Formats: sequence, structure tokens, C-alpha cells
Amino acid sequence: MKNVKLFILALGLFTLNLSAANLNPIKPTDDLRYEMVDLIGSNFMDDMLQDEYAADVLFTVNANRELIVLSVDSENAELETYLKRKLNYKKVNHKPSKRGEIYLLPVKMVKKL
Repeated sequence: MKNVKLFILALGLFTLNLSAANLNPIKPTDDLRYEMVDLIGSNFMDDMLQDEYAADVLFTVNANRELIVLSVDSENAELETYLKRKLNYKKVNHKPSKRGEIYLLPVKMVKKL
């Protein structure tokens, strides 16, 4: 009986994990994207060696209209830290149409020559 309960618990956790992995993030609206670009700024590239960096920012907007950064995917760890620091818990004017909407914003940082 104990093995059956353990098996059911493991199956439930596995199913929950699969359903969480099937997130379909949407693109943010232009207004939200412009606000985020203003929050990010451009001073990150001042001290960087390469001319271009890219990242994918997965985030949501809570009921208080704050950005909640879920993850930042980039090859540069400094860029990940920078984006999290600049965006996480910052107020925006965007109100999500559905609770728990998840957005994906591709970010490209280019050094001005």
C-alpha cells in the first residue's frame, strides 16, 4: 500500500512538471516593450568586450503592475544579472489581460561604435 501511494505521488509530480513545461509565452505589447527598454538603459555595453549580446527574458506582470523576471537566458552571466537587476519588481503601466500571463522578450544589446 505504501508503494502505491508513493507511485501516485511521483506520477502526480511528474504530471505537474510536464504541465508547467508547456508554457506558451506571448510577446509583450509595444508599450510594455518600450517601458522595459527604458528600464534596461544602455550603460551595460560601456565596459563589455564584444559588440553584441543577446538574451531572452521570460517574465510576468503581477497585480501591482510590477515586472517579475522568471528567467533570463543568455550566454553572458553578467548580462543576466544586469537584466534581472534592472527589471525585477519595477513598476510598469501595463495591466495583463489574464492573471498569470507569461511574456517572452528577446533582448539584443549592441555597442555603439
